[in-house]
Amino acid sequence: MKPTPEPVLENARELALATMQQAKFPMLASMDGDQPRVRPVSPVKTTEFTAFVASFRSSHKTRELLANEKVELCYMSEKHDQVRITGIAEQVVERDVIQGIWDTNPLLRSYLATVDNPEFILYRIVPIRVRFMREWSLDYHDVGV
Repeated sequence: MKPTPEPVLENARELALATMQQAKFPMLASMDGDQPRVRPVSPVKTTEFTAFVASFRSSHKTRELLANEKVELCYMSEKHDQVRITGIAEQVVERDVIQGIWDTNPLLRSYLATVDNPEFILYRIVPIRVRFMREWSLDYHDVGV
């Protein structure tokens, strides 16, 4: 018997934001040539549906994003609600944004020691489309970006 999820009425945006807050660690899909690659990421900052993801400049993920900036983030809550953010991964170059994230993230500082470490690269996932799905309903709801 198919589960009967709670209906999504006019509050898809709020449900999507709550799902992201509860899930915390999304999966990031990128392309390695013609092969999709998926990995968990830990956004260092999230504003609405824009996520900031730190990486090492020498990582495979960085090479993938340089070759193809199209990505998708998928958050899933314990109740199996999903938020899928289709977007563009752009390198953050604004010093004040980088410094603000650096100053509030002890994990970054423990790995990289200095904000000027040449291995430190920060991406902003700019949302193009955001969809929310209530547990197993198989019915996505577009959420305003």
